[in-house]
This record gives sequence, structure tokens and C-alpha cells, in this order.
Amino acid sequence: MSNTERRRYVRPESLNLLDYIVVDEHGVRGEYSMGRTLNISIGGILMETRSRFPAGQQVMITIGLEDELVDVMGRVVHTSGHHDKTFHNGIEFFHASVEDRRIINRYVEAFHKRFPEAGRENKEAMSFLEQT
Repeated sequence: MSNTERRRYVRPESLNLLDYIVVDEHGVRGEYSMGRTLNISIGGILMETRSRFPAGQQVMITIGLEDELVDVMGRVVHTSGHHDKTFHNGIEFFHASVEDRRIINRYVEAFHKRFPEAGRENKEAMSFLEQT
């Protein structure tokens, strides 16, 4: 099964700057660095970095979406290395404030309005957005 078949939400290709802090299993903050998004959805991002992360690694991420900054907590689902010595880390969101979830939703919805050919593969309720 391909990654696109496993995804619950369409992920628009989107290059946005971000910074992140690695968080260990005890909540202790570690490495701080920067990267960028390669795509984004309500449920997660594909994040390009110079570091490889193991599956399950938790990260605190601040993403610049147009003129807004959003803070999310996520966990690494997969990582792949690339020829340019970068890593593409698939991140699944598991926590964000209500307002940050609304900003992400507006951003993704605006993308779909600008690029309707991207379409919606899945119209199920956006459970990440609905969490309190």
C-alpha cells in the first residue's frame, strides 16, 4: 500500500519554514533546529531536515503558514534519506491548540480553493481538528 493510500487527508505540496525541538520520552527538550515543510495536511506534514529521526520520535514544531505561526506536537511516522543529504520526515500531529488547528484547516482549505484539481480524497470528519 502506498503512502497516499494510507493517508486520511490530502496533503498539498507546500514549502513553509519551520523550527523544531526534539522531545524525549520524559518530555525533556533536546536538539533545536530548522527545516521546511514539503507538504501539509490537517493531520501532519512531510518535514525536510538535516537530521534523521527514528519512528516514534516526538517533536515540537512551529510552522510559518503565510503570516501566521502555529505550534504543534507531532511524532515521526517514517523517515527517508535523500541524495542532497537531507531527510524527509513524515510527522503525524497529536496535539495543537484549537486556534492553531483552525489556522491549519484554513490554510489547507485555501489551498483546495486555489487548486481544486488536487481534490479531496477523503471527506471523513477531521478528527484532529475536532479535538479540544
